[in-house]
Amino acid sequence: MTGIALGVVLGMAAPSQTELTIYNGGFALVKQQRDLTLQEGIQTIGIEDVAQTIEANSVAIRSVTKPGSFSVLEQSYQYDLISTSAILNKAVGQRIVFNRILPNGVKERLEGTLVSAPTAVVSDANGNLGSTWNGMVIQTDDGRILLNPNGEIEVSSLPSGLISRPTLVWMLQSAMAGVNTVELSYLAQAISWKSDYVLALDEAGKIGDLKGWVTVTNNTGTTFPGAKLKLLAGEVNRVQPTYPPGFARGGPERAAMAAAKDSFSEEQFGDYHLYTLGRPSDIRNKEIKQLSLLEAVGVPVGKKLIVDPMRYYAGFRPSEGEVGTGPIKPTIRLEFKNDKASKLGMPLPAGTFKVFQRDSSGSLQLLGESTINHTPREEKITLDVGRAFDVVVERKRSEFSWIGSNNNRSGMRETFVIELRNRKETADTVTLIERHWGQHKILKTNLEPVKLDSETYEFTVPLKANEVRQVIYSVETRW
Repeated sequence: MTGIALGVVLGMAAPSQTELTIYNGGFALVKQQRDLTLQEGIQTIGIEDVAQTIEANSVAIRSVTKPGSFSVLEQSYQYDLISTSAILNKAVGQRIVFNRILPNGVKERLEGTLVSAPTAVVSDANGNLGSTWNGMVIQTDDGRILLNPNGEIEVSSLPSGLISRPTLVWMLQSAMAGVNTVELSYLAQAISWKSDYVLALDEAGKIGDLKGWVTVTNNTGTTFPGAKLKLLAGEVNRVQPTYPPGFARGGPERAAMAAAKDSFSEEQFGDYHLYTLGRPSDIRNKEIKQLSLLEAVGVPVGKKLIVDPMRYYAGFRPSEGEVGTGPIKPTIRLEFKNDKASKLGMPLPAGTFKVFQRDSSGSLQLLGESTINHTPREEKITLDVGRAFDVVVERKRSEFSWIGSNNNRSGMRETFVIELRNRKETADTVTLIERHWGQHKILKTNLEPVKLDSETYEFTVPLKANEVRQVIYSVETRW
């Protein structure tokens, strides 16, 4: 049993149960039940098939058969894996055989001592381990020193302490002999999940079918066969971990029934949300797997053309320089509510939306992409998918004056003219957002806005086909 310390018994039984809870932070909690054959008294047990990205300080083991029937005296995680560099590093100072072919084609076989291995593990001034290139040095029996020779090295034996796979090792003291079912749990890095959504709109862009997917990526170095899969959505606070390095479609009712049986069910877990897959799944190493999260047919979708010129303006006080003026292409914004009336109502994990719409021939075309944060039920989902082509908005400040003298300015007055031009053969509506800060008031306007908050005004501007309209208003700001 290469590399395993004398007296260590490997627990070879595969897990009888595996539960995998994957978190948004790119890590997972692994829980497995295994049958270990124990002797009465002190013994050492090792298990090989654990994740190579395990956080060794998170490992826990307990008896399921008879809780408290054994105690853990020592626990270690061995990860000094067999490799060419590891063997050569441990063979420094030992006798070796070196085989090479000389430029004239003659084969040469030399015996000697390995003085230096090509790479060495060293620590820096802060105690951090790393590899450094030393180059290989061999001293032959005839006194020659070979520097970085090319050839094949033979070692007399495999150095002790090396193992083929990372291994968890326990020193246990058991009060009973026989088969003991234990629960092993640990945290592992390099496994993640994310949500992806596909929204397919009808030709009018008012009704959509929504399909949600979960994408799981496993780079832990091990496979979890037949795992009970759980996904936790939410921001779980963690201290920086320390762990060893590197290693033909039916209707909505039918879809809902299928989802309940074979897809994910959702539950509130504290201040997070937990999604549990209703069937076992093989989560293989070095695999990207997609699993169905939800399906909704006939979701009502609303569209807005949004113009918000001052959204990203960070200044508090206006100035003589113009900000947020010139031609502006409206943002195409889709909105729908995550509720049962919209054929939804499941808390949606953060993810990417790909939005498609059918053209006049019935073919789907990409409308755009957007992202959402974790969205609870009963909340509105907003997707900004692109910019309008045939609607143009041009904003300018037509008048500006200071209030007060040059040495004692107490405010300013401005007049804005926003021209909206619809170049389509169909009617549309533009939502114009205007923002003002400080102590201000609208003096006059040709279109009454809705005041959304102390700084934000919303003008709703309906446009007929090929119509041009202007929104004109004056505002006074004091400080």
